[in-house]
Amino acid sequence: MDKPADHTEIAQLSEETVVEVTGRVVANEQAPDGVEIVEATIKVLATHEKRPPFDLYRPTVPAALPTILDNAAVALRHPELKRRHEIAARSVAAFRRALDNRGFTEVHTPKIVATSTESGANVFRLDYFGKPAYLAQSPQFFKQALVGVFERVYEIGPVFRAEPHDTARHLAQYTSLDAELGFITDHRDVMAVLRDVIAEMAAAVGPEAPHVPTEIPTISYPTAQQILHSTEPDLSPEDERRLCEWALDNHNSEFLFVTGYPMTKRPFYTHPDPAHPLLSNSFDLLFRGLELVTGGQRLHHYADYLAALGPEADQYRDYLATFAHGMPPHGGFAIGLERWTARVLKVPNIRGTTLFPRDLHRLRP
Repeated sequence: MDKPADHTEIAQLSEETVVEVTGRVVANEQAPDGVEIVEATIKVLATHEKRPPFDLYRPTVPAALPTILDNAAVALRHPELKRRHEIAARSVAAFRRALDNRGFTEVHTPKIVATSTESGANVFRLDYFGKPAYLAQSPQFFKQALVGVFERVYEIGPVFRAEPHDTARHLAQYTSLDAELGFITDHRDVMAVLRDVIAEMAAAVGPEAPHVPTEIPTISYPTAQQILHSTEPDLSPEDERRLCEWALDNHNSEFLFVTGYPMTKRPFYTHPDPAHPLLSNSFDLLFRGLELVTGGQRLHHYADYLAALGPEADQYRDYLATFAHGMPPHGGFAIGLERWTARVLKVPNIRGTTLFPRDLHRLRP
């Protein structure tokens, strides 16, 4: 059809037929977006061979998550699913804008590395031309090194975790929004930057944006234990939910900083609290019942790294070279994009805000 539009012929075009419409645009207050096309001609560019797995025109998604994920290429055309990823894109743009305006330099670091970042499990091993290598769990080592070059850096990119947990909050690959800054006093300087970044990301979301307090309420880990009546050295998912309820009830805030986690539960590069060496200058930012961001101050003295790593120090000689040449006090944080989008939109499963999820069971499409 490449002629003036005929209503009968138009009605015969099936859903997802690709068309080109040419005509004159005129104002019409009753039309969607206040305009309509008159004197239109329609040209069919492509027809479909298969029907969508569910109706894409309905206001809500009439399909379960497995159906959506199995048919992602077409399912994502549904306006509601598409909107989630548009919000994610706006959030990334706001993250970048916020840090650009604060003197940060965007960097792009390798995703194939010779050592695992966290010195533990949950890494994907691969053969790199006959040598052992890993998919990067985070850009942590590189962004610290680059603080010595640029002073303030950030990266937006994929990270990989051989995550054995099949839960609504875990993925094997996700998008990490990382930042690292030098010449800080302690982790509180990092938290101040994070608060402003989160506020700008929230503002980009639109009507569903959460309110970010000017001062996000902060409690120490020992205080969190008192609230929870717990002696555990780390927070469970239930603990995170209860603390967020406490923050909402007592501070009318959906965000809560928890600081001073035990050093035993933080990575080796974490700086201890000088006043309480068994506790760390680190933090988590909780949001709507879930850990959203992890960050803190890092060690910056070469000797401190040798002491922290002990016999394993030689495995990290490239990383340690950064500190052998002098580094300022520094720290940083990382935000999981899919987790942020899921919490903002109250999507119960992180896979619902991931374009093509990779997890314990899913490697396609």
